[in-house]
Amino acid sequence: MDLAGKTILVTGGAVRIGRSICEKLAQSGAQVIIHCRHSGREARELAARLKTPGHDAWVIQEDLDTEAGCESVISRAFELAGTLDGLVNNAAVFHRRSLSETDLTHLLGELRPNFFAPLLLIRAFIRRAQTGRIVNILDRRIATLETGSMAYQLSKRALADMTRLAALELAPAFTVNGVAPGPVLLPSDEKGCPRDKAGRIPTGRRPTPEEVADAVLTLLQADSVTGQILFVDGGQHLLGNGD
Repeated sequence: MDLAGKTILVTGGAVRIGRSICEKLAQSGAQVIIHCRHSGREARELAARLKTPGHDAWVIQEDLDTEAGCESVISRAFELAGTLDGLVNNAAVFHRRSLSETDLTHLLGELRPNFFAPLLLIRAFIRRAQTGRIVNILDRRIATLETGSMAYQLSKRALADMTRLAALELAPAFTVNGVAPGPVLLPSDEKGCPRDKAGRIPTGRRPTPEEVADAVLTLLQADSVTGQILFVDGGQHLLGNGD
């Protein structure tokens, strides 16, 4: 799919990886709908920067914890842009908790935004569009076993399985793929440290948000690729467990 003139919705699109995805999409000629939950100011500033003559950018601020919220985001996207050609499920939460610390509230707190929301957004999207591209942002942890973030890893593994199942069910009208980042190096203007301890990285360097965004654009543009998961992690998923 040629992205020029197409409209793509990016959840969690105001900061970090989401912002890089939106910026890359705009550079490719696409119109961007930036979804956010708390980062309204950052989303509006980004939209203002991305707008060019003939190419618009919009902001939707909405909670994705409920089915109604997910339905509202897709409905408003079509109202704002008139059409929607692609969906990037980037919004997610991450908490470090062991199995003994994980109760039902914690489990649902990760599953709702990380798995249920992408599923519900996809369902709402395919009901309104005839064809389109879908990319889910996963995590390189889906290929390894690590302790300390039980609920998060379960949510991302479920999303990875759903990515492949949806790819088969929705073909040929829709392609569904995933990008699995490793410990991403934050942009220089971000405060704080990356959420991941880097650990051993075969390539010797952390991936950047821009590299993750490039992978997303590759999958959005590919007409004959579906059900694939592209790791952007410096090869960490190849190391197995505990390396």
